[in-house]
Amino acid sequence: MAKAKQTVRTSSASKKNKAAGIAAILESLYPEIPIPLEHHDPFTLLVAVVLSAQCTDVRVNQVTPHLFAKAGTPQEMVKLDVAEIEHIIRSCGLAPRKSKSIHGLSEILLEKYNGRVPQDFDALEALPGVGHKTASVVMSQAFGVPAFPVDTHIHRLAWRWGLSDGKNVEKTERDLKAVFPQEHWNRLHLQIIYFGREYCPARGHNPAACPICSKYGRKELFKK
Repeated sequence: MAKAKQTVRTSSASKKNKAAGIAAILESLYPEIPIPLEHHDPFTLLVAVVLSAQCTDVRVNQVTPHLFAKAGTPQEMVKLDVAEIEHIIRSCGLAPRKSKSIHGLSEILLEKYNGRVPQDFDALEALPGVGHKTASVVMSQAFGVPAFPVDTHIHRLAWRWGLSDGKNVEKTERDLKAVFPQEHWNRLHLQIIYFGREYCPARGHNPAACPICSKYGRKELFKK
């Protein structure tokens, strides 16, 4: 039993050392980290993140200027018909569902929060179309609250780097929070997203040429 506990402690320390090395590389590559979704306040960020589900940030950023010109506040959004919202956001995909969510969450913000986006995970996750990942993005990027939103890039890279077993995004989030210091979570989740897009894509990835996988990647990545 003592040996097993020692093995667990050693494994944990090894992962934290690896995580520190990865964080140093990410910081060297991305010392400045712009927020991918264009917005001007917590409400417009919330709407943009809802739109980003199964859609690229580039597409969302093409759509939101038109939407926010018409309705950049909950008060303005509820005045639009759901059909009008759907028409504006149709190129983002899942437009019927997203338009209902955006209209519905705007109504709730007015009814319960005086038109303000609540700075609370549970309150955010209770809004239509808002899950844990969306709430985490809003809490970290709008309010500066430590969070580690896990998207497909982060989920993939956490497995490739041996920081998580890849079973599900919930476990990946827990594993990453365990090995990275809390004060770095908000920077790291964006740095990993940018790294995944630029150096560590899902397809056509060359681990030997990857700045992180070449040093910290799982052995399975290098098998032919």
